[in-house]
Amino acid sequence: MRPIAVPRRRVLLAAAVAAATALLTTGPVAADPLPAGTSAADDRQQQYAAAAAEYGVPESVLLAVSYLESRWDTHAGQPSTSGGYGPMHLTDAAQVASTPASGHVDENEDPRGDESRPLAVDPALGAAPSGDTLPQASLQTLDAAAALTGVPEEALRTDAAANIRGGAALLASYQQELGGPDGAGSDPAAWYGAVARYSGADTEDAAAAFAAEVYDQLGLGASRTTDDGHRVTLAARAVTPDESGLHRLGLRRAERPDGLECPVRLACEWIPAPYEKYGPNPGDYGNHDLADRPAQQKIEYIIIHDTEGYFGPSVKLVQTKTYLGWHYTLRSVDGYVAQHIKAKNVGWQAGNWYVNAKSIGIEHEGFAGHGTWYTEAMYRTSAKLVRHLALRFQIPLDRQHILGHDNVPGTVAGNVAGMHWDPGPYWDWSHYFDLMKAPFQSTGTPHTGLVTIDPDFATNRPAFYGCNQQPPGVPDPPPPAEPCPLRGSSSVILHSAPSLDAPLVNDRGLRPNGTPDTMYIKDHGARASAGQTYALAGVQGDWTAIWYLGQKAWFLNPSSAPTAKWAQGFVVTPKPGKATIPVYGRAYPEQAAYPSTIPYQPISPLQYTFAAGQRYALGGVLPGEYYRAVSFDGSAPGDRTVVRGANRYVQIQFGHRVMYANLDDVLVLPAAVGASG
Repeated sequence: MRPIAVPRRRVLLAAAVAAATALLTTGPVAADPLPAGTSAADDRQQQYAAAAAEYGVPESVLLAVSYLESRWDTHAGQPSTSGGYGPMHLTDAAQVASTPASGHVDENEDPRGDESRPLAVDPALGAAPSGDTLPQASLQTLDAAAALTGVPEEALRTDAAANIRGGAALLASYQQELGGPDGAGSDPAAWYGAVARYSGADTEDAAAAFAAEVYDQLGLGASRTTDDGHRVTLAARAVTPDESGLHRLGLRRAERPDGLECPVRLACEWIPAPYEKYGPNPGDYGNHDLADRPAQQKIEYIIIHDTEGYFGPSVKLVQTKTYLGWHYTLRSVDGYVAQHIKAKNVGWQAGNWYVNAKSIGIEHEGFAGHGTWYTEAMYRTSAKLVRHLALRFQIPLDRQHILGHDNVPGTVAGNVAGMHWDPGPYWDWSHYFDLMKAPFQSTGTPHTGLVTIDPDFATNRPAFYGCNQQPPGVPDPPPPAEPCPLRGSSSVILHSAPSLDAPLVNDRGLRPNGTPDTMYIKDHGARASAGQTYALAGVQGDWTAIWYLGQKAWFLNPSSAPTAKWAQGFVVTPKPGKATIPVYGRAYPEQAAYPSTIPYQPISPLQYTFAAGQRYALGGVLPGEYYRAVSFDGSAPGDRTVVRGANRYVQIQFGHRVMYANLDDVLVLPAAVGASG
């Protein structure tokens, strides 16, 4: 890369020079004292202004690019899921290569989730071969920024001001290589090509989609407080970019065939998962099932996963006929989308055949419990994709229908402990739904009977432990159990009494001996997540109780800093005369509904107790259904048909995962009737 020519208008502040010199000799240093009349809240804004002036980048462009990378957050110097650091998301491929990928498969979970045709997948397939984790060359920008600025790489990772300078230097170098006008006072419209390159995308449409988001943000403006307490503002300014520089980047043009199920503006490519035989038996095929949804069966859910690995290896896995199949994979650095299965067909992705048959699965590059963060570019792309699919298939945009894999129940009692728990506590559900234009809102009062979890993501930082120590199974990892980085989370922690000293509640599916669940990152049995709505069980001072897995569970919810919103709606409770009723992990038909050609699929209750007097939030009323698919060519008796019964089920928010109860066993009531408040 050529050295950056110094722009004529470049302004070098003495403080910036001194800071750079100190970084070269001693590493990160404390920020210089602020000028008189300014406050610490203004400091980050000044760092953007100084970096823009120093390297000759329009300040608005620098701010907008940084917003699309990180929303101006520092993430305490921790890397993103694609090895990017700081507000400018300077990427380090070495970090990616050193992070182990655990893959999609847990030895305790059958990803197909259907006892009529169990799927045995080798968990070793989930680990990418050596060298396969390395991303494209464009994901190595940290060292380039170090060379351009003279700032050590460690400072670029951990010092926000240095990181912003590194991002500004990269943008300026890209602009110079494209031959565009530079200088802090240059026209932001002329920086489109440099912005597109900054995305790290390796396809032209992905780079263009990133740049389009940046210029949209310029038009909208933004103002927020960062995760380390600095107020930053981007003034709204309508800009019509000059897109001519895009084609000079020399990026690959991805194929976009007719029938691709993505919004037009998203960068999306068809990379098909194979529907192929691999053995002599009718059931020896992979890696998904053919169907005719929604004509044959309504699509009820969209399931949000993370890959527990990197984009390239994950895409290779989904192209393996003996592996699993899901509908989409999203790349972290730029939000690029690969579609693998058409929505009409059934992916093997959620570990529950009832849910698989009624859902679309979306994998996101990343890790549930490594303490890394999901990029803004990927959140935005995913939100646009989910909103598009939800509108097309009439799926409500709420947390009863947009589920994490960690919200999908086990099919039978023996499968509960082995179910996956991604995307985990660091997925920002509230921001995600904001992007889908379906924000979590207060719709009630303490007397309307329901409460929707919604902590402030940036300041809600539970003290989890065991990141990067996640062997199969629960309970705890082997010692030493190191603390996870303290970072924002969507999860609130549930106690057995209204006190921080009280033990956490117990999830008997994870801990059948009745011991309390823990703060181990993988142990989700005492957590509620943003957007989930629960039946109110009591209020005591700053504490709120909900009904959760057959018990009262308490979480801290002070009026001065609430972690939940009051809501209204409907609840279910056992009918009079029933001391307890069963809950299920799937909503299958009764035996009489099955024709003689299709074996009966038993309705097996889970290990939890739904007792009289307890109430759970209603998520919908569903028909009893079973989709039969066990042979490659559909030749098995009754194959590729849906069995429907007379019985119906209610979906309830029973714990961290949704579950089902038979409609005949419950009363459906307005939540305000008999509410504890």
